[in-house]
Amino acid sequence: QLQLVESGGGLVQFGGSLRLSCAASGFTFSRYPMYWYRQAPGKERELVARITSEGSTQYVDSVKGRFILSRDNAKKTVYLQMNRMKPEDTAVYYCETLVGDTEYWGQGTQVTVSP
Repeated sequence: QLQLVESGGGLVQFGGSLRLSCAASGFTFSRYPMYWYRQAPGKERELVARITSEGSTQYVDSVKGRFILSRDNAKKTVYLQMNRMKPEDTAVYYCETLVGDTEYWGQGTQVTVSP
């Protein structure tokens, strides 16, 4: 059974840092790209960052230079290091992967950045 479990969310002040983790199980993790999305209240879910199976990364413009996405295939975990955080980063963050035609999502972790 494929499972994604996020952790690491919380409350942080403007300019602070958090590291989110997404622990995967139930599939051959190293073969698949992984994605982080976020959804702020009243807004649509947006793709924040993605990492390929080879470790190449892409970011939405609003987080470029502040967020760093990485993966540890031995631990079957992806990490989203969030630096110089802003109130507009406040959202529920989700990790996601696509295996075949099926999307799998974690339960989400709340991130709140105070002004």
